[in-house]
Amino acid sequence: MRILLIGSSGRLGAAVHETLKASHDVVTASRSRGELTVDIRDPASIRAMYENVGPVDAVACAAGSVPFKPLGELSLADMQAGVEDKLIGQVEVVRQGTRFVTDEGSFTLITGILARRPIRTGVVASLVNGALESFVMAAAAELPGRQRINAVSPTVVTEALDDYGTFFPGFLPVPLSEVAATYLRSIEGIETGKVFELGD
Repeated sequence: MRILLIGSSGRLGAAVHETLKASHDVVTASRSRGELTVDIRDPASIRAMYENVGPVDAVACAAGSVPFKPLGELSLADMQAGVEDKLIGQVEVVRQGTRFVTDEGSFTLITGILARRPIRTGVVASLVNGALESFVMAAAAELPGRQRINAVSPTVVTEALDDYGTFFPGFLPVPLSEVAATYLRSIEGIETGKVFELGD
């Protein structure tokens, strides 16, 4: 398969790339590094990416960020930043991508455990992840042809515990290799409209 991987320069994206490239032709894209440059906050940038890459059999997204602040300190700009980046950015990747993904191709998005297990400072992440998971379930019924869509929704990853472990007290981490393998399951399998929950 020819796969477009968005967010390939991040910790998760690098792990997904390592897993996918063993058996597939992977085209990488990210804001800073990769074969293509893309900013998923910018619809024009997404359009240019697709025009450059052409037809693909799958799109895997490991991109998107949100601010982590207590509710009382969140500004409207903070909320908008998280929504425009991780939520609308990934939705736009799908909306524009339907013309470039083959008839039996797929989209795999990234959400996270905060859609179902809240933490302090994680209000925006919970909002965005929950909305993305609802989008995946609804979009699966309306994608053209036999295109599929799923989301990977992990808890904190083992490799990020040094940076984020204190935000997830008592949460059981999952290794990046397991998260990356779930992308492979989504891409090579037949399931659609699924949220693959990993951990906790």
